[in-house]
Amino acid sequence: MAKLPSRRQIVRLAASLAGVFTLVAMGLLANAWVALGKAPAGDRRAVMEASPQWGDGTFVNPDPMFNDVPESIRAGFRMSPHANPEQPLPVMPGDSTRFSIPSDSGLRITWLGHSTLIIEVDGVTVLTDPIFGGRAFPLSWTGPAPWYAPPIPLDQLPDLDAVLISHDHYDHLQVETIKAMATWDTQFFAPLGVGAHLAYWGVPAERITEVDWWDRVEVGGIEIVSVPARHASGRQVFDQNRTLWTGYALLGPKHRVLFSGDTGLFEGLTDVGSKLGPFDVTMFEVGAYDRAWPDWHLGPEQAVRAHRMTRGNLFLPIHWGMWSLASHGWTEPVERVLVEAERTGVATYVPRPGESFEPATVPPLSKWWPEVPWQTVDEHPIVATRVAPE
Repeated sequence: MAKLPSRRQIVRLAASLAGVFTLVAMGLLANAWVALGKAPAGDRRAVMEASPQWGDGTFVNPDPMFNDVPESIRAGFRMSPHANPEQPLPVMPGDSTRFSIPSDSGLRITWLGHSTLIIEVDGVTVLTDPIFGGRAFPLSWTGPAPWYAPPIPLDQLPDLDAVLISHDHYDHLQVETIKAMATWDTQFFAPLGVGAHLAYWGVPAERITEVDWWDRVEVGGIEIVSVPARHASGRQVFDQNRTLWTGYALLGPKHRVLFSGDTGLFEGLTDVGSKLGPFDVTMFEVGAYDRAWPDWHLGPEQAVRAHRMTRGNLFLPIHWGMWSLASHGWTEPVERVLVEAERTGVATYVPRPGESFEPATVPPLSKWWPEVPWQTVDEHPIVATRVAPE
């Protein structure tokens, strides 16, 4: 009969396992520590607490967001078999030479994937939510990985007048990219509190401008307006909604552009359109959705509705085609957008990753993605709460 381990041996084994666990946890924390960012403090915190959006220790949405926790857990077990591409995407690589020739119309947009765009509007060049390689996660070796390398390398970007950050989630704010850009001669605009992350990663204080909803700043002859959004923020468990989230309207002498950041549907989008529209082009997020959390992101059909609410002309779907961030198929967002756009008569263009185009003269739309199965709006409806149906 085998001899059972003594109590002392069991204690030693447990202590050894606890030590290993502690070392692993410390290693993981060390790997993620810088990416977690920095808590706002001092004068920055005082400005945040004076905001109309601040309440009871965090920023709040005018319309609370609904979450079905049990259904969210179940969603993790019904991942589409087509959540990731099976073949390389037809990326259009390039370098800075394409930007040396000004656009004919004065408005040119380059989609680099997800929510990263270069917007050239009336002589001003703006970069949104810069992500240039790496995972949408604080750890470098796990989490959602991008499906392709940056179409235009970071060191090949044109001279930038402004960098716009919508919020501090990992698929919109990436420590490696910001640290690489920290010494650039450009101005960073971010919602309240997010400047603490930027400063922690090396961006000089004089190059950081934090904005609240409806704040206006001027850059090179265009006005940048921070517009409300229905979303959230946070880079770890204990900092949820500690910083603000926002979208941006770019108002030039000849053109107007709306970049949504991340948002769910809410009635206040109508105010954005009435106060700042009409827009030559709107860019609303269409991917990463689930019926269990219908207020966090728009989903395809509600993105088209948001475009109409804000008085847009051309619709450019963003926040898709780069990472798997939800259970739906990777082509589903854009397939459903095109169905809804046709139903409602909304002009839509879907560029390839890395493609530049001018909204005034968009080329014919061609489906550059493969035909794979996807769920329709009837099969998987995304319906925001607290919003009246059309």
